[in-house]
Amino acid sequence: MTDLTTLDPYVRKYVHETTSALESAFLPDAMNRIVPVLLRARTEDRTIFFFGNGGSASLASHFVTDIAKVAGGTESRGKGHRFRCLALNDNVPGLTAWANDTEYARVFSGQLRALAEKGDVVVAISGSGNSPNVLDAVRVAKELGLATIGLTGIGGGKLKDMVDVPVVVPSNSMQHTEDLHLVICHLLTAYLRDEQPSVPR
Repeated sequence: MTDLTTLDPYVRKYVHETTSALESAFLPDAMNRIVPVLLRARTEDRTIFFFGNGGSASLASHFVTDIAKVAGGTESRGKGHRFRCLALNDNVPGLTAWANDTEYARVFSGQLRALAEKGDVVVAISGSGNSPNVLDAVRVAKELGLATIGLTGIGGGKLKDMVDVPVVVPSNSMQHTEDLHLVICHLLTAYLRDEQPSVPR
């Protein structure tokens, strides 16, 4: 039988590190800076574009599902009372076209140039904060007049200095960074669901 004597202390250490990062002051600050941007986007019927690579791409897709359906999917909500959002990494044909015909660094920025309008919002997700295609998309978003939010960790990389609202998980672990990005996703979803806008009758 495999010796698992190191498993329990490893689990305790992992949980302790995740909890320590979660309990730091960054989370309330992040919520206070992100929520007004998303509420404005809802009120003004703006599009929120999410994107990332790998695990961050999965989170972008997850985020869009939760924000669009859970936080704004009730039938009573119409224009200005629900979230219009899109995960750019879900467009596989578009991704492959941009990557094949130009370069992988433009797979998100190319789509933004075609789809985004001034006043829209981007949520850029990169654990390292240094993904070239994420950074290029943020650069284009700023050029187009979009509000920019960045979810990152491991010091924040270049992303933290490029976006309007940087959210840097205080951890040098990619796993803990992605753990807390998911917590942020679910916390925002729950708050935006329960923060009921007034709907004219």
